[in-house]
Amino acid sequence: MSSKTAVKLASRLEVETLARRSTLAIVMGGGAGSRLYPLTKERSKPAVPLAGKYRLVDIPIGNCINSGIRQVYVLTQYNSASLNRHINRAYKFDSFSRGFVEILAAQQTNEGKQWYQGTADAVRQNMRYFLESGAEYYLVLSGDQLYRMDYRKLMAEHIASSADLTIATLPVNARDAAGFGIMQTDESGQIHHFVEKPKDPEVLAKLAMPTSTLAEMGIPSENPMYQASMGIYLFNRDVLIECLDNDWMDFGKDIIPSLLDKKKVQAHNFQGYWEDIGTIRSFFEANLDLTSVVPKYDFFDSLAPVYTHARFLPASKINGANVRESLISDGGVITDATLHRVVVGVRSIIERGTWMREVVMMGSDYFAGAPGHENRDRPPGIGQNCRIERTIIDKNVHIGDNCVITPDNKPETMDHELYHIRDGIVVIPKDTVIPAGTWI
Repeated sequence: MSSKTAVKLASRLEVETLARRSTLAIVMGGGAGSRLYPLTKERSKPAVPLAGKYRLVDIPIGNCINSGIRQVYVLTQYNSASLNRHINRAYKFDSFSRGFVEILAAQQTNEGKQWYQGTADAVRQNMRYFLESGAEYYLVLSGDQLYRMDYRKLMAEHIASSADLTIATLPVNARDAAGFGIMQTDESGQIHHFVEKPKDPEVLAKLAMPTSTLAEMGIPSENPMYQASMGIYLFNRDVLIECLDNDWMDFGKDIIPSLLDKKKVQAHNFQGYWEDIGTIRSFFEANLDLTSVVPKYDFFDSLAPVYTHARFLPASKINGANVRESLISDGGVITDATLHRVVVGVRSIIERGTWMREVVMMGSDYFAGAPGHENRDRPPGIGQNCRIERTIIDKNVHIGDNCVITPDNKPETMDHELYHIRDGIVVIPKDTVIPAGTWI
């Protein structure tokens, strides 16, 4: 074995050990999730169903597990009951490891009586739990993003550069830059300027990535690109303690700019698929993309699977159907229906003659007649001869026969007792009953 190979192997083993034993992940559950309403009416953002059988929180937790990180806290404060149930059912480690995935909900204590006021404040309010772990590194993650990342690569760069804080970044165009924290780095990747959500065109122009950097990343340089924060931070233990010894509320707006002159803040360039699931439109489009022949995000990656709650459901049954570019989850029954670009959630019932195009159907929490639901006269599912397009159907929804649901010729945004429209997409809230013959 050559000396260079031995050094690489030693470095890889060091990172593996640090990920497993000395790294704590903190998943931010977000605020009230108003931009995802009504999907967040009765659940927190990380608990919103994704791709038929998963939850949004499964993405960062799966990335952690696949990266060897087994100590994970999820911070939340809104509608956390559903998320609690999911975490408790899905993530159980053996008795001989120190692994865990636990919820930390906002609470009143002797140190504070306010809910989380921002990302930094949420971490500050729970520091006593984080420090008990004895971790050397703290990985702060968002709970509403769709991406696949091996955090060990980020850790390796962090250690090799002797950084105090490393921020995962990705290139964005000028249109999207105003919604991110934008930074400027030197040739070594150290960050020297950071502006949270810049609106001034002159400020933005000064932060454009050099064409040489774009060329190294294989990105065409015809239009300006900007290095944007993904909201993924790796802190050294002492740095996290020090930077939160104040009353600042947010990492992007307050903490990171204050560290640039005092600490070594490094950028980790990420070039894979990444989507912030923060709005109804982004949620809808990310789900529909999964039905593509070659989706941008691949749930079929056997080397980095996405984990979730095992339901032990039967295989879905197809009693004759025309199905194109669709995902069919477990436990459903589809009878003589036509589906084009449809995500079908668990325990979904779709009756004969129904036509669906560009629909995200989240399925149901129970089968018809299940204990506790025996008396529900209209069980979850879609009746006969319905026409549904560009719609999100939340869990446990009953849609009667001969219904039409479409956003055509309607406002981009509106509210009704049976449905909502956001970004030109119809959303049917959880547990809604749509009477037979309804035209939306």
